[in-house]
Amino acid sequence: MTTHTSQTVTREINAPAGQIFDLLTNPDRHAEFDGSGFVRSADKAQRIQGVGDTFRMNMVGDHMGGEYQTDNHISGFQPGKLIAWKTAPAGTEPPGWEWMYELTSEGSGATQVSLTYDWSKVTDKDLLKKISFPLVSADAMDASLASLASAVNG
Repeated sequence: MTTHTSQTVTREINAPAGQIFDLLTNPDRHAEFDGSGFVRSADKAQRIQGVGDTFRMNMVGDHMGGEYQTDNHISGFQPGKLIAWKTAPAGTEPPGWEWMYELTSEGSGATQVSLTYDWSKVTDKDLLKKISFPLVSADAMDASLASLASAVNG
């Protein structure tokens, strides 16, 4: 039996990589392209500037008993190319899952966007029992990229 610990979806978006990256680094706009249904709004977030930054999000989900907040720790940052963050319940250290957007320019007007959800570093046995990974389906991730395309072109 093969156990998967990550999933990736990819989509070509008709917008320059810099324009997409600008949207991804603005937490106030993340609810616009969340396909999971968990993200509600940013909580006093600033534009993401680099690795080490943290932004807080207001969330909702049955897996957490309703409303909750997350702190998202920027773990990868290359302007116009990559942004990644490790998510944790607010006020705690990340327990091991990470979100990563990789942007590959396909010319002046199009960008290949890959979204990866990686939970390979989750080692907490109680957490693994509580949360059935992947918590966010590949279909929901596809919906995120479709919504990202709409948001960047809207």
